[in-house]
Amino acid sequence: MTHNSAVATATEPPDQPGENAGLSRRVWWIASLSILAAAAFVRVYALGLKPMHHDEGVNGFFLTTLYRDGVYHYNHENYHGPTLYYFALAVTKLKAFLFGEPGLGTIAVRLVPALFGVATVWLVLGLRRNIGAAGALAAAALVALSPGDVYVSRYFIHETQFVFFTLGVVVAALRYWETTDPVYLLFAAISAALLTATKETALISLVVLGLAWAVSSVYMRLTDRGGGHVPWEPPARQAKGKKRKGQHAAQPGALERLGGWKSVAPMAALALFLFLFINVLFYSSFFTNREGVGDALKSFQVWAKTGTKEHGHPWHTYLWWLWQEQAPLLILGAAGSIAALIRRHRFGVFAGAWAFGILAAYSLIPYKTPWLMLSFTVPLAVISGYAVNVLYHSKGEWPARLAALAVTLAALAVSGVQTARLNFYYYDDDTYPYVYAHTYRDFLPLVNKIDELAERAGTGRKTEVAIVADEYWPLPWYLREYEHAGFFGYVERPNGDLVSVKGPIVISTERQEIEKAAQLQEVLGDRYVRVDAYPLRPGVTLVLYARPDLVEGRR
Repeated sequence: MTHNSAVATATEPPDQPGENAGLSRRVWWIASLSILAAAAFVRVYALGLKPMHHDEGVNGFFLTTLYRDGVYHYNHENYHGPTLYYFALAVTKLKAFLFGEPGLGTIAVRLVPALFGVATVWLVLGLRRNIGAAGALAAAALVALSPGDVYVSRYFIHETQFVFFTLGVVVAALRYWETTDPVYLLFAAISAALLTATKETALISLVVLGLAWAVSSVYMRLTDRGGGHVPWEPPARQAKGKKRKGQHAAQPGALERLGGWKSVAPMAALALFLFLFINVLFYSSFFTNREGVGDALKSFQVWAKTGTKEHGHPWHTYLWWLWQEQAPLLILGAAGSIAALIRRHRFGVFAGAWAFGILAAYSLIPYKTPWLMLSFTVPLAVISGYAVNVLYHSKGEWPARLAALAVTLAALAVSGVQTARLNFYYYDDDTYPYVYAHTYRDFLPLVNKIDELAERAGTGRKTEVAIVADEYWPLPWYLREYEHAGFFGYVERPNGDLVSVKGPIVISTERQEIEKAAQLQEVLGDRYVRVDAYPLRPGVTLVLYARPDLVEGRR
């Protein structure tokens, strides 16, 4: 047993075991690396299996412009923050440098959220001081095999790195409080800056974190019976805070234990500078678009309106979705929150307030999409880990450990089966909550057919493709190499003029075939024949037309 472990065991109450109590260092490392390996496997395996989602296609469009032209300007009216594109730029440029091939690709861009998903599991493991080794391993495993976390980690959208930076703020702030090392304050500022530069909803997360901290602090004061125990304070410092006879000494104030104003003020100023600098850096597109900084502030007004008008669902939707796909987290999270209140575990109270607080916040907002659930599934996993840790260290050592292992394995078995079904078999089946207006797998043959027709035309990627369909994302991503792909988005212009198409390939929709039948016929004339129809997503089916000489059987 290490010295720190000995201190932890000697100074913490029975329900606050030391960070590695009951587990050897070897077991900890083997289990941690196994969990990280499993997290990486389910996030990276067959990463290009499911077609790109509408939102992934839009993000891919911005990345393509940044990759090719070095240009990105933040748009506050409809899109999220810039960090995703710059991280993806680094990955795609590295791919091109290492392999000497075009860096843009579905797998390459999805590696960004996949890596952040694995890194989130790593951060959860870093909470072993706060929820115990058994708790941290259980929490990390629950995140690693969470159906929703895995599904969204395989999406080229902002959510996975958003949750990573949120957890980064928590972990860094805890380390600063525990060690008083100002480096962790700077890490917390960097995480907070990257969080706000990733998505506008950072404000919700930061407010909820602040409220959760306040709730835990008030609760500890209200229930204090003279013990003075502060569970998230490091064991070594708790030992120093006690008198030789075992009596509790007066605990120093927060400012005092951090070194006083002379120590805190300069580092706080530097942390604030880092926070502002990083935000300006990203929103100004690395000082090439100063208007982006002002637009970042305007975004809160825009998204306040969006949150009440689009993707509206009843307040209980997230609870229902969680019950369908993440029931183990919901049950264990509730149990852990109750246990933390009973046992006066300060970090447990904080984690429970964070998990259910962010769930309540997003439930009250009419705007609801399944990927937003990551903001509360990760803290739910953390407080679930605490519940497992309490069971692991309850009376009757080995029976308790076996019970904790059984509960964890049962939860992971349920999650593992759901993860496999959702991510590798039914990834485009919209009866699953996480499959939200996703692109059908039957869309991909359309891309293959376009390539085939282009080769027959003898013009390859220089073939003209006219997309008159009024809904077509993520098609621009798949046709990014076609220099002469024209995305009109309509058959008839607002002024009544019809689109003029000249190339050998035209794409429309079944809805336009019905609602704009006469106009579409006039645009196509007898120069094109209908090749086939391809489902894009619920309610949208694309139709492919081509010159007769390119279609088999029509030559």
